[in-house]
Amino acid sequence: MYIRRTTIKSRKDGTQYYTYRLVESERTVKGVRQHTLLNLGSAFSLPREQWSELASRIQEIISGQEPLFEAPQEVEELAQNYAAQLIQAKKKTSEPTEPDYCQVDIDSMEVIRPRSISCEHVALEAFNALGLGEHLKKFGFNGPQLAAATGSIIGRMCRPASERATLHWLQDISGLGELIEYDFGKMNLYKMYSASDQLLKNKDAIERHLYLQEKKLFGFQETITLYDLTNTYFEGQSKRNKLGKRGHSKEKRSDCPLVTLALVLDSSGFPKCSKVFEGNISEAGTLANIISTMDAGRKSHDMFDASKATIVMDAGIASEENIKWINEKEYPYIVVSRRRHREFAEEESVVVKQDKNGTVKVQKVIDPESNEVQLFCHSEKREAKERAIQDRFTSGFEEALTYLASGLHIPRRMKKYHKVLEKIGRLKQRYSRVSGQYQINVVKDEQTDNATKLTWQRQTDQDNRNDLPGVYCLRTSHKDLDEKTLWQTYTMLTDLEAVFRSLKSELGIRPVFHQVTERVTGHLFISVLAYHLVHSVRYRLKQSQINSSWSQLRNQLEGQNRVTVSMQCKDGQTVHIRKSTRPEPRQQEIYKALEISLYPGPVIKNIFKQK
Repeated sequence: MYIRRTTIKSRKDGTQYYTYRLVESERTVKGVRQHTLLNLGSAFSLPREQWSELASRIQEIISGQEPLFEAPQEVEELAQNYAAQLIQAKKKTSEPTEPDYCQVDIDSMEVIRPRSISCEHVALEAFNALGLGEHLKKFGFNGPQLAAATGSIIGRMCRPASERATLHWLQDISGLGELIEYDFGKMNLYKMYSASDQLLKNKDAIERHLYLQEKKLFGFQETITLYDLTNTYFEGQSKRNKLGKRGHSKEKRSDCPLVTLALVLDSSGFPKCSKVFEGNISEAGTLANIISTMDAGRKSHDMFDASKATIVMDAGIASEENIKWINEKEYPYIVVSRRRHREFAEEESVVVKQDKNGTVKVQKVIDPESNEVQLFCHSEKREAKERAIQDRFTSGFEEALTYLASGLHIPRRMKKYHKVLEKIGRLKQRYSRVSGQYQINVVKDEQTDNATKLTWQRQTDQDNRNDLPGVYCLRTSHKDLDEKTLWQTYTMLTDLEAVFRSLKSELGIRPVFHQVTERVTGHLFISVLAYHLVHSVRYRLKQSQINSSWSQLRNQLEGQNRVTVSMQCKDGQTVHIRKSTRPEPRQQEIYKALEISLYPGPVIKNIFKQK
């Protein structure tokens, strides 16, 4: 066994380059013949003086021999990698027609090269079920590019991280390469970034394909459009990122540049489209942009349906300007009202939900000015929560006022009139949730310029939501739907909030380390693609009453690996068997619910003679 260098002339420009092969000599009836064991590629860079040492070490590993001398780390790593490829080179059916017995030295048995396989197995099945790989080929993705895209998306599902960390995971931890028959050891970071760029270039078409495929597979109807936003922050100055702006961070990282991710979902939780905006954009200012973009894409691809889906959104986006735009475009809508006015007549309400968590009642009112339906909803659970919060703020505010009033006649306590007013102002700011309900009077002594008396009185305001705890208002253009249907339609927005929790905590959109606009947007798009696969898996599992979050599913899937068992045979040969370990019962439950194989990847058997 030795390494051969071959000169190759480029067909494009005639330039020459070298390619390297691991070659073995073999005696035949026609004489000595050489055949290639492994193509090492053109990037092989080990110095020539170490080639012989590398070849010898590879031979020792596949023959199960102990090394005479310790090889340098670089040589050892290459030898282990190339030996693993040789061991996995010849495949045999995982279900042999008859037993294959041999006598082995049990003490010589080694279990080597463990690679995680279970999460990758589930993710790849979802990837293939949605036809994503075949669709990417239509956009010109070649073998290595498709492998990089597949690795990036599935890596984001199984081990959320940066592209650099994902490449390390693919090369040294994961068995995904074995499932797609690609050696990620040949891949460099540039190819990972290039795959991200290619995915982003075809973003709209990929999102349309996935949504249509999901509708086809799961049979849901396109009746609701849920819309919301979140933001993510960057480590670094992000000077080359045009979208990176400082704004209000939902993670309280306003010290960092931000970008905003907008997502449109169907009521089943499947994304229709996504878009990245500047980090300081207002939530209300994005709706027309993304809905118009989505409809334009649907029209241009014969996807447009004249019956428009109902738009559901929260108060942050439901500005009067957006409501006006929605009406002009004749979209039906259900939104949270921004108006301060609240009312609730229990005798005119109907029960829309009743369970162990409490009761929800809804009163339906037609607004004479806008001619839209208003739903005043009262939730017992929400009331209990709001009362507890309000009581905490009320008691804190009144205790602070009592302490301030009692000190007006105590030496060395605050009593100067202007200081007392400043203190009251700070208390109002600190307890802003309840301070507006209080009328506060301070009596001033004109001679001493001291405050001599501080009194307060709590007053009610029918337009203050704190006087009707547990009540919130929805606005809708639907006049023909009953209270229960309208309320249940709005509560679908909580599914979108769960999506963002999944993207933020389970699929790694925070933080981002890229500094270039396209790379930042590409990183977020990969997370959105990963969510498509995650949601399709969870959607199928819920039909089998498995309602775990994705992070819980990942934990349950941990533990199944691809391993190589190596043993010395009595006849002097070394047998290597590469296969997946038996799945645990918790993993079998998930596999059976998804109707996929319990043993990812083929069984590979190789036998090498000692030399």
